[in-house]
Amino acid sequence: MTLIINGSGLTIEDVVKVARHNEKVELHPEATKRIESCRAMLEKKIVAREIMYGVNTGIGEFSEMVLTDEQVQQFQRYLIYNHAAGIGDPMPIEWVRGAMLGRINVHAHGNSGMRLVITQTLIDMLNEGVTPWVCQKGSVGACGDLAPMSQIALLMMGEGKAYYQGELLDGKEALYRAGIPIPGLQARDGLATINGSNVMTAMSAIFIYDANNWLKQAEIAAAMSLEALKANMKPYNVKIHEVRGFPGAVRSAKAITKMVAGSDLVEGKIKQKVQDAYSMRSTPQVIGAAHDALAWAHKQVETELNGVGDNPIFFPEDNLTLTGANFQGTPVALPMDMAGAAITMICVISERRMNRLVNPALSVGLPAFLTKGAGMFSGLMLSQYTADMQIVEQRILSAPASIQSIPAAADQEDFVSMGMNVALKNFQILDNAYGILGIELMAAAQALDFREFTFGKGVTKAKEVIRKYVEFLDVDRPLYDDHNAMKALVKSCEILQEVEKTVGSLE
Repeated sequence: MTLIINGSGLTIEDVVKVARHNEKVELHPEATKRIESCRAMLEKKIVAREIMYGVNTGIGEFSEMVLTDEQVQQFQRYLIYNHAAGIGDPMPIEWVRGAMLGRINVHAHGNSGMRLVITQTLIDMLNEGVTPWVCQKGSVGACGDLAPMSQIALLMMGEGKAYYQGELLDGKEALYRAGIPIPGLQARDGLATINGSNVMTAMSAIFIYDANNWLKQAEIAAAMSLEALKANMKPYNVKIHEVRGFPGAVRSAKAITKMVAGSDLVEGKIKQKVQDAYSMRSTPQVIGAAHDALAWAHKQVETELNGVGDNPIFFPEDNLTLTGANFQGTPVALPMDMAGAAITMICVISERRMNRLVNPALSVGLPAFLTKGAGMFSGLMLSQYTADMQIVEQRILSAPASIQSIPAAADQEDFVSMGMNVALKNFQILDNAYGILGIELMAAAQALDFREFTFGKGVTKAKEVIRKYVEFLDVDRPLYDDHNAMKALVKSCEILQEVEKTVGSLE
């Protein structure tokens, strides 16, 4: 399959296909025409010496400084040099590839003013597997992700570093081996390559995709714990949630109901309390709220993926150049702050259910800490400690970054989104979430092994998958291997895939 880029219709799923699974991309012929038309207009304006920000002026605090004709030809090179100012470890390849795809889709609108060869070089790099080496830190999320995008733009001059066929090479060598000509940078080319929030948006797209799969597994874990705790399943009747009206809660109740279908618990064969604790009873409302938060973030990210995040913006049909702030990352940063906090929230309720599984005062007859030999053995006592530690880290990371603006560029850029901070911390939150949920799943499987009744088909399948990787804890053993195995299992989505084969989609 080849993804056709036209400036519109790009989805989060498309980003994952290209960034993670190396799907090929191609520019739509109409997009090619728009890019060429915009460039022709820009070149006429340059000849006419019309003042245009970032073309024949400096940038930021230097925007009032007009460049000479000779400086215009050199400016883009120095622009990229001084903005390639990041720091830290390299970004994962999929983040960089996603950012390149997003930038190509911006160019496809025909409002950015660069030469077509710049866009085509980005496409060739994606298709041939040349991925720039980019530092993780340095962007403040306005004027776009300038530092990381500049490390991508260095390749346009045959500079910087890039991965090719599993090897880190000088940029020039990577392009040479891939058979991609070096386009160089002319007027506007550099700024048109870097002036948008494409890195944080690509990262957010990938996060949303993975977080949605994680939330579905949170519903699987909840269903397993509910069965193990002999929960009253009336609160999961979808009518309760439809009458309130939140779509996420309706979705969550339906998913958990699918998981327990066929269970003795649902069919009234097991004695239940009239009303359970909140962590058991209100799971659809809580996970549902996270679904709704991710839905807003999903909408915002896809809007950004398909919009023109640039400055200045050129309108060839009106022979018009407008400067503004469409590089501002706040429309993505704010909902993504909420998305990260939502994952933390679900981890908190996951840990509360896990607490009920191991606490003999709350577990409805399960052995203390899910071990047969309480006293001699401690069972899963320390697993709770490990989950708790990670939740505290998540809570720290869930402080919003989108309100943390620090002025820069002599106060010309006096409010920035800090959207890259949001994107980075969200991946740390999600990394912890894999481990926390893995611990609940492991505890729930252990608890179910002490129960002697028929479980739901979805719950039975999930437990079966877990037992491929973690054995029943009969006597104490070091648990770090089990924890890491469960974390990897959740991240792989194998439980989700096998459950959905059994009960249908949990979407």
